[in-house]
Amino acid sequence: MCNHYRNQPDAIAQIESWKEYVSHFDEAPDEDVWPRRKGIVGRIEEGEKKLVVLQWGVPLKMKGKRPGTTVTKRITNVRNLKSPFWRSMLTNAENRCVVPFTQFAEPKPNAGREEVWFSVSDEPVSAFAGIWRETDEGQAFAFLTCEPNPLVKPIHPKAMPVILLPEDHDRWLSGEPAEAFQEPFPSQLMQIVD
Repeated sequence: MCNHYRNQPDAIAQIESWKEYVSHFDEAPDEDVWPRRKGIVGRIEEGEKKLVVLQWGVPLKMKGKRPGTTVTKRITNVRNLKSPFWRSMLTNAENRCVVPFTQFAEPKPNAGREEVWFSVSDEPVSAFAGIWRETDEGQAFAFLTCEPNPLVKPIHPKAMPVILLPEDHDRWLSGEPAEAFQEPFPSQLMQIVD
C-alpha cells in the first residue's frame, strides 16, 4: 500500500496532457507527499479542469478501545470499491480526481524504513485514479489500489496504486465505473528508480 509519493509542481505545467488544467494553488505543495500532508489533485470544478492542493487521507471516525471514545484514521488508499464509505465518492463524477506523481514508494521487505521507488518510464509526470470529499477538517483525497503488477509484487505483494494512462484521465473524471480502472499498470511501462 503506497503511503509515500513524490510530485514536481513545476513539471506539471510543462507537460502537454496537463496544459488544459488551470492551477489554483493557495499554498505551495510539498514534493514529498505523506499521509496527512498536502498533495496536488486535478479535478473538474464548474466545467473547468483545475489543479488544487488537498490533504491526503480521508478521515474516518471509529470507536476507540475504551468505551465512549473515538479514533480518527486517515484512509489514503481505496481497495474495496463496494464499501459504503467510498461508494458515494466513486459513483459521483464530481468527487473524482487525478493525483499527479513522479514516483511512488513501497516499503522494502525486512529493511526497516527503507523504500523502493517506482516511476512510469518515459513519463515525467503520471497520475493515480483518485477521489476526494469535503470533511469536517477540509477537503481530503485518497486513491485507488489494485493487484500489484510483476514489477511491484516482489516488493509489495498485496497492492499497488491504480495508475491511469494519459488517455484515461478524462474517462476517469467523467465517472465511468471505477471497477473498469482497477487494473495493474503494465509493468513493462514502469521502472525501479535508483
